[in-house]
This record gives sequence, C-alpha cells and structure tokens, in this order.
Amino acid sequence: MNDNIYGYLAEFDTPTQLVEAARKVRLAGYTKTDAFSPFPIHEIDEALGIKRSILPFLVFAGGVTGLLTGLALQWFVHVFDYPIIVGGRPYFSLPSFIPPMFELTILFAAFTAVFGMILLNGLPKPYHPVFNVPRFALATREKFFLLIERQDPKFDLQETRNFMQSLNAQEVFDVDE
Repeated sequence: MNDNIYGYLAEFDTPTQLVEAARKVRLAGYTKTDAFSPFPIHEIDEALGIKRSILPFLVFAGGVTGLLTGLALQWFVHVFDYPIIVGGRPYFSLPSFIPPMFELTILFAAFTAVFGMILLNGLPKPYHPVFNVPRFALATREKFFLLIERQDPKFDLQETRNFMQSLNAQEVFDVDE
C-alpha cells in the first residue's frame, strides 16, 4: 500500500494557516511541494520558495525574433528578390517597413506567451493524483491544501506524516497515485 503513495496532503481552514505551514515546510527542507487554494495567495510563492518565471524573457525574445523576421523578410523581398522602385523611394525604405515589423513582433510575442505558458506549466495535464482525495473538491470553494510529494529527497513515510500533522492541519490525507 505504501508503494503507490504520491505524497501527503494537509487541509487548512484559512490562507494564513496555509502560508505559515508552507513556510515551516520550506524551513524543514522539503522542496517538492505544492499549495492549492480557491483564490490566489501571493505570499505562497515566497513561502514555498517558488522562483520567478522565465516567461517574460521568452516573450521578449519572441518579440525580437518577430521584429527581425519582419525586417529580414521585407529586405529580402524588396531589395534582393524583387526590387521595384515605387514612387522614387529606395529599395530599402524603413518607414514603410515599420507596420509589418510591428505586426510580426506582436504575433511572435503572443505565440511565444501562449505556447511558453503551456509548456512551462506542463500542460496539458488532465489528471493529478490529488483528485483521488475526496475532500480535495473543496479546494475550489473554501479549503486550502498543502502537498508534499514522495519524490522529495527528504520524504519519509512516517516522519513526513508526523511533520504534516504537527502543522496544525485540520486533516492529513494519503494521496494515492
């Protein structure tokens, strides 16, 4: 029975209790943790030691890639592949290239944001073992949950369960895989 356990899930009544428990879990040295609540709790990221996302840097890189792609495409078409003098302007007329470059910048940045978010979040993930706990349905309405996964290097079945119960949790659940 202990071989198919995914981790331990502790239930709390208030967000303050959850944040305090998360701080204690981090101070105890656990790293494979997660928290679940019916609304965003901004302090939980710091309490669990969650680092800032690299998504803004990826979006910036996607935007720059779009800008350079638009510039290179227009340069290739207007200067190299099919040069036509229109209205006496030179082949490489930067002011007329700005709107398409802007559009490709926005397009590439948006695609990078969407697909980067999906990949960084590990989606699609239609199933998670915490759904095996019947009371976890309350995480969308009124309860707060803290999870320590078995993959954590410090995880020990009895010691971790005792530690979770010492956090003043309402109840501690075994999460089966």
